[in-house]
Amino acid sequence: MTEAPPPFPVLYSFRRCPYAMRARMALWIAGETVELREVKLAEKPPELIEASAKATVPVLVLPDGLVIDESIAIMRWALHRSDPEGWLSGDDADLIAEADGPFKHALDRYKYPVRYPDENDGDEKAFGQHHRAKGLAILEDWNERLGQTSQLCGDGRTLADIALFPFVRQFANHDRNWFDALDLPHLQRWLEGHLASDLFASIMPKFTPWKSGDAPLRQSR
Repeated sequence: MTEAPPPFPVLYSFRRCPYAMRARMALWIAGETVELREVKLAEKPPELIEASAKATVPVLVLPDGLVIDESIAIMRWALHRSDPEGWLSGDDADLIAEADGPFKHALDRYKYPVRYPDENDGDEKAFGQHHRAKGLAILEDWNERLGQTSQLCGDGRTLADIALFPFVRQFANHDRNWFDALDLPHLQRWLEGHLASDLFASIMPKFTPWKSGDAPLRQSR
């Protein structure tokens, strides 16, 4: 007998992945109930690999079999179904592209210079500091923007804020003392607000990695 499809979308996620964080926050605010499958990245379940050849989180598998395996696409899917806070009004494609492109490029090399031996000329420390400066230059622009409004696209949080926030968090946490001493008052205020939000707390519980046969674990608002 063919196994019945799950009644809710299945979300393959990893708690600390910034891409997965922003997908979970959008699903949460939209009121979407999902079957959450926490993934151990060193032991990816075959079901994840079967669903998406990329085998990177987040991956959302809808009950009809449709697979959405890009975090921004998951956010937009959820918000087009329900957008109680009007997040889609801040779907700033250029800002998100800057975060996912140049900023993420700098962030990865700042945090993990050892992963780029073909680029660092054997001086990992200088390489990391170079890319920290590149990331900081982008953060300075965002800080200036946040000096005009409390959030990136106005006075209320929107898709852009939630899409960028997990990556700014990651950048800040790599050397928090250094970051806190920077002259970025608007960005630091913005980051602390998102870190302290009920929304962020709601999507960050710790779960045991999922394996086939486990009882369904629902995430819902």
